Amino acid sequence: MKLDGMHHITMITGDAQRNVDFYADVLGLRLVKKTVNFDAPEAYHLYFGDEQGSPGSILTWFEFAGARRGRAGAGMIHTIQLGVASAQALEFWADRLASKGYPSERTRDKLSFEDYDGLGFELVVADDGNPPLRAVHPAVPAQHAILGVEGARAYTARGTDVDRELLTETLGFRELSDGEYRLDGEERHFHWGYDATGDAGVQGAGTVHHIAWHSQDEDHVAWQQRVADVGMRVTPVIDRDYFKSVYFRQPQGVLFELATTSPGFAVDEDPDHLGEELRLPAQHEHLRSALEQMLTPLTNPRAAVSR
Repeated sequence: MKLDGMHHITMITGDAQRNVDFYADVLGLRLVKKTVNFDAPEAYHLYFGDEQGSPGSILTWFEFAGARRGRAGAGMIHTIQLGVASAQALEFWADRLASKGYPSERTRDKLSFEDYDGLGFELVVADDGNPPLRAVHPAVPAQHAILGVEGARAYTARGTDVDRELLTETLGFRELSDGEYRLDGEERHFHWGYDATGDAGVQGAGTVHHIAWHSQDEDHVAWQQRVADVGMRVTPVIDRDYFKSVYFRQPQGVLFELATTSPGFAVDEDPDHLGEELRLPAQHEHLRSALEQMLTPLTNPRAAVSR
């Protein structure tokens, strides 16, 4: 029984249209699902990824309109690492980001930048085995496209080894060095690391809400029990329409989710038209008329190009 790397990472934004403009246009990802927060249907939940909406490529946002900018602190992810194919791709992205008004900083093997909300990213050369998960964008050559999510780093005030046993013995991570881990699945891997801080975080726009690890469907209940057996307070299995989930907060305070492969994002849309229409959870379908008036209409750059 193995976790197959990361499934998705979910953040908070205060502006859904700027979110779409940045991720579906500037970064060239595909908007694969436009839906709402299960627990707060007045808020968008937007998903971006590769052409198929594959686990390992997915970045998602809750939009709480007008939310103030937050600040990453202890128990929060502060940097997300996205893969590209080469050093030449890093040069392409430095130029593209600059042309869109986003400065970046290049070191030998990575390019660091922030989005419009101040969320931290690193583009890294993905040359150690992850299958490429590309989206198609007319202004982004295929050889330079983002290839999926390679890793993430979180702040801790409790030491980098507090959850070593949980990660290595329960979840199957491999410890590389103090505070540095790698999760190796059957198809994908993911780098996970900690940086010490004494600062408390403030949740808001530009901060990470949770990270989800990819569980095979048939193993999901067994993973839930395994996590409970080591003392984590884990939720019941929750149906999120596109995957099933369980959640628990690990010792440093980061909210972990285990999410299944199925049924996937094409369960309620044609694969060629992912993200084009507002899709609502069944429990909120009766609110459609009100929500369509409440939610800000979004312009998807991909749809605009296709016309």
